[in-house]
Amino acid sequence: MSQISVTGRTAIERATTEARPVYFPRRKKGIRPRSIAILVFLTMCAAFFCVPLYVIVVTSLKTMDQIRLGEIFSLPEVWTVQPWLTAWNDACSGINCNGLKVGFVNSLAILFPSLILSLAISSVTGYALALWNVRWAGPFMFLLFMCAFVPFQIIMIPLIVLSGMLKIYGTVWGIAIVHAVLSMPLLTLIFRNYYKDIPNEIMRAAMMDSGSFWRTFFEIILPMSGNILIVVLIMQITSIWNDFLVGLTFGGLGTQPMTVILANVVITTTGEVVYNENMAAALLTAIPPLVIYFFLGKFFVQGITAGAIKG
Repeated sequence: MSQISVTGRTAIERATTEARPVYFPRRKKGIRPRSIAILVFLTMCAAFFCVPLYVIVVTSLKTMDQIRLGEIFSLPEVWTVQPWLTAWNDACSGINCNGLKVGFVNSLAILFPSLILSLAISSVTGYALALWNVRWAGPFMFLLFMCAFVPFQIIMIPLIVLSGMLKIYGTVWGIAIVHAVLSMPLLTLIFRNYYKDIPNEIMRAAMMDSGSFWRTFFEIILPMSGNILIVVLIMQITSIWNDFLVGLTFGGLGTQPMTVILANVVITTTGEVVYNENMAAALLTAIPPLVIYFFLGKFFVQGITAGAIKG
């Protein structure tokens, strides 16, 4: 009895399906000319960055005997990590042959105070300009907007004189403070644009609860700033770590960041140019920002899509 009923339902379903008209037939999948053009364009863009990176990586793992043959695209015949060890421990920057490890420590010592200062100052300034009735807020925002586009080379000499008067020139703190000052206009604009979209009802409720300026910031605004903090954090880490000009100008002996020591290693080479060690040194300098981006890249995209950066 049950088999008969099942067979009957199957026949009814088949008849219904066959009788149903097809209003939206599926298109046959195929590669269209526009898709081919997009793939070719994306492949060329990827090759523009990947081919030089491939040459740098394979050259850093070759021996100098193979590099002298001039076959830059060939894979290493003898794979070796000795150039990486030499670049890290024994590469010469001028008369000092202490490797890139010294610059790595200096870059870390510059990075952390720069991040703390820039994020603290810019977030509070953006919060005040966006959510509080600050006098002369409009002219101040216009001044910050103009300062964001002033090249560093124009204000280099006044900053050197000012840092010398403050007795911080040639120190790690001097480089960190200069980084925080230079980044403040752009970061303030970013924080201000993010905070201005916070609903007024939240601020009114904070006022009714006797929320002061700092209490509202630490208890309400700061916990809502996760997206923008991640975005600004990645931007600042990339900018400060890859900086060369500020570190060269304001860094003294023993306080120069990794990028400055890398340039000295490449420029001050005497005799035969050791391409494998130079390539290894360049990769060692580029690895820290890449690691940060791989770990926090997802949050960076989420922060942008959540409105951390917008006009």
